[in-house]
Amino acid sequence: MATLNVGNLGEYLREQRRNAQLSLRQLADAAGVSNPYLSQIERGLRKPSAEVLQQVAKALRISAETLYVRAGILDAERDRDEVETRAVILADPTLTERQKQVLLQIYESFRKENGFEIADGGEGIDPGVADGGDGAAPHETAG
Repeated sequence: MATLNVGNLGEYLREQRRNAQLSLRQLADAAGVSNPYLSQIERGLRKPSAEVLQQVAKALRISAETLYVRAGILDAERDRDEVETRAVILADPTLTERQKQVLLQIYESFRKENGFEIADGGEGIDPGVADGGDGAAPHETAG
């Protein structure tokens, strides 16, 4: 498998995980992703979705925005209001993950309609989550 161009996301995640004194398995469990999938992210073999990065950031108690920038989902120079709006939506504990993704899609469509770039180029939204489909995401395991 070829290494993807995701900046130094994997190295950064590994460093943050070690600083938090968590094993790969512990972080995977806390973030709700499979151990092999998280390992592939750390080794730069997989590019995670914005949703997975948000779950990992929450488990590590770090900023999801930082992970988005390192993964190339957000541009470091992006307007702070946009970043903060996305962060507030993703951090809202009263919304389900599906509701968060749908709300982000609507937000991004309005920005695009008004002539602004979409923050993540659409890559961070899992269509199966956004449209209510039942397709399994790459980080889900059969059980």
